[in-house]
Amino acid sequence: MPEGDTVHRAARRLAEALEGRAVLRSDVRVPQHATVDLSGEVVDSVVARGKHLLMRIGPSVVHSHLKMEGSWHVYRPGTRWRRPAFEARMVLDVAPGGGDAHGWQAVGFALGELDIVPRDREEELVGHLGPDPLGDDWNREEALRRLTADPTRPLGLALLDQRVVAGLGNDYRNETLFLRGILPERAVGEVDAAAALDLAVRLIRANRDRGERTTTGDTRRGRRLWVAHRDREPCRRCGTPVQRGTLGEDALTERITWFCPRCQS
Repeated sequence: MPEGDTVHRAARRLAEALEGRAVLRSDVRVPQHATVDLSGEVVDSVVARGKHLLMRIGPSVVHSHLKMEGSWHVYRPGTRWRRPAFEARMVLDVAPGGGDAHGWQAVGFALGELDIVPRDREEELVGHLGPDPLGDDWNREEALRRLTADPTRPLGLALLDQRVVAGLGNDYRNETLFLRGILPERAVGEVDAAAALDLAVRLIRANRDRGERTTTGDTRRGRRLWVAHRDREPCRRCGTPVQRGTLGEDALTERITWFCPRCQS
């Protein structure tokens, strides 16, 4: 699943292609925004807030969330798309500019969420998010305050809560807990939550510019992660089979956990 590092890379690619350019054509393929026309407006900025991507275009903000399968692609006009057209949820064509004789086309495929709102409503979409470790305004003290607000809450839940830290997803949650030797269900107040937060931040920052996420330092296929997605495979440290479980406050928030029953307690 895309996490904050993936979304920040997507925002950077889109910003390089779109910022400062006028929209020639917009095609929004979701019913609630099908009549929106951004033609003639200028793309002022493209930024990521955690797992959320914001394109500020004229008086509007285009907000998208990739969820499980979504992605944004950038093409030269006339280039064949790498994903099927029926998955496209939004298409933006922008004019040439900045010494570039060609325009660009941005296509959002299989977006889990797509909203277009006036700029003064942007905070309604992302104002609930906690500090983003990949953002320029990262605030460790505020993130730690939110993380430790409920000392009885499982650390595995708190790390995944986007209201606590924006951008951390299931891979970073599970890898952080393994490297800190903490079982997912351990309460925040029973462990060194500050050390866990700092490690999670280091991991996601280390992967900000990588095409393939790794927490082991090895980028070869099958060797990139310590426990995530490795149920029943031997622990890389002790050889004990990695176990798979679930953790959530309800059915909607329940997510898979991976852990080593020997290395974590």
